Amino acid sequence: MKKSLNIMSESAEVGSTQVQRHQELGSLLEVLSVSTRLGLTSFGGPVAHLGYFHEEYVKRRQWIDEQSYADLVALCQFLPGPASSQVGIAIGIARARLLGGVAAWLGFTTPSALALIAFAFGIGSFASTGDAGWLHGLKVVAVAVVAQAVWGMARSLCPDRERATIAILASLVTLAWPTAIGQLSSIAIAGIAGSIIFPGAASPAVSHMRFPVSRKTGIAAWIIFFALLLGLPFLRQLSQSHALEIFDSFFRVGSLVFGGGHVVLPLLQSEVVGPGWVTNEQFVAGYGAAQAVPGPLFTFSAYLGAVMGEPPNGLPGALLTLVAIFLPSFLLIAGALPFWDLLRSVPVFQSALKGVNAAVVGLLLTALYKPVWTSAITSPRDFGLGLVAFGLLMFWKCPPWLVVVLTAIGGELIAQV
Repeated sequence: MKKSLNIMSESAEVGSTQVQRHQELGSLLEVLSVSTRLGLTSFGGPVAHLGYFHEEYVKRRQWIDEQSYADLVALCQFLPGPASSQVGIAIGIARARLLGGVAAWLGFTTPSALALIAFAFGIGSFASTGDAGWLHGLKVVAVAVVAQAVWGMARSLCPDRERATIAILASLVTLAWPTAIGQLSSIAIAGIAGSIIFPGAASPAVSHMRFPVSRKTGIAAWIIFFALLLGLPFLRQLSQSHALEIFDSFFRVGSLVFGGGHVVLPLLQSEVVGPGWVTNEQFVAGYGAAQAVPGPLFTFSAYLGAVMGEPPNGLPGALLTLVAIFLPSFLLIAGALPFWDLLRSVPVFQSALKGVNAAVVGLLLTALYKPVWTSAITSPRDFGLGLVAFGLLMFWKCPPWLVVVLTAIGGELIAQV
């Protein structure tokens, strides 16, 4: 048994090396520029971000194939942290190695982080724009983006009635049990169902995409992650350093939150409002500002670091909290990718992945309804605006950034009527 596993591992490494010779790599500047544009235009939360990524990275630029993208989304549903940011980091790694992952994170994260830091210094008035028409238009365009993503992924990942049924059942379960445990349970059960329904099936759609991360690097990333997660609380007690307390709190939040997005808010509130680092009024105002900026909601941490009363605060505090909350995501995805490559080459795991990917479609379908649809479509006018945005994306093939701008304008015009 051990010998066969070694042979399988060696063959996977050889196959990976052969594929990497033909897999086109890009420059760090290229990754940074594309991810920055996404960071400036990706409104609507983590599920909408996956839609923007699919359009840009899979369909337009073809940096990653459809199957690898679906597998990445499935992997990131299992890992704690912001799933969309982790998918972006992984694509950056695939395109330009580990530094490409850093560039992808910087580009996608920096625009919203800078906006929230500026708000923390009193520049801007995002918190008072909660009822602005243009902001509501951004919520409406998120419906179109997510609907397009669900439609595209369903066509490729649920081509038969078995997988379509798994997707529907996963959606029903997460509607009835809307927690991180419900999501993880749906994915796990779908994986078991896939291994039973498609036993040992040879998958012609197995991806040839490989991620240039060695297993030694992956193991090192996992060791660093657990060393920080378990060691920081002890160091915090020994040193009595406020900076270390902040880093520990935000690192732990980034390590333990499944689902990302708004799930992180109650944990952050208990970590910063409870000890008096940030007032509840400051927290609520920053949350209002975070709704008006694109990119990941985890950049809310930069605002919290900037408004803290005790140093480190301001810009140093923002950088400290931002790095602390995102560092677990980078370590986890870098640690998982080399072993994910190996697992994806195992026939039994391929069968399980068919069920998992179908369940992911179901989770996206649930998210399309709540919170994306329920928070945006409140009137026939909203529905009409959403239809126009969907048509521009699906049939006219307009670039997402242009649809975002036009829908924001449309939302403002509707609000003025």
